[in-house]
Amino acid sequence: MRILLDHSAPSPIRHHLQGHEVIETVALGWERLDNGALLAAAEAAGFEVFITSDKKLRYQQNLAGRRIALVILGHGQWPAIRPYVGRVLDTVNGAKPGSCTEVEIPHPNPKGGR
Repeated sequence: MRILLDHSAPSPIRHHLQGHEVIETVALGWERLDNGALLAAAEAAGFEVFITSDKKLRYQQNLAGRRIALVILGHGQWPAIRPYVGRVLDTVNGAKPGSCTEVEIPHPNPKGGR
C-alpha cells in the first residue's frame, strides 16, 4: 500500500509500517499545500492512505468519493504513539477509500501519576 505521511505526524512511525511504501510530504515538497490540494495531489500520485495528526482535517474535507483513506493519529508526539504502533498498523491495513479513522492514543500524564 502507498502511504503519504504528513509533516504533522512523527517521522519514526514510517519504520513500523513494514510492507508498505511510506513517503513523507516533506520529501515531495508538499508540506505547504493546503489540505484539499494535498489530498488531490496524493490521489493523483497513487497514494492510498494519508496519515496525519491534524484532527481538524476530517471536518475541513469531504472524503466522499475520494480514493484515499485518512488515518488520524490521536496524538502527534512519537513517545506517546510508540506504544500504540500496532493500533496504527491495524488501522492502516483496514483503511478503505474515502474513509476517515482516528487512532485513539491516550495522552500521557505529564506529572507521571495516574
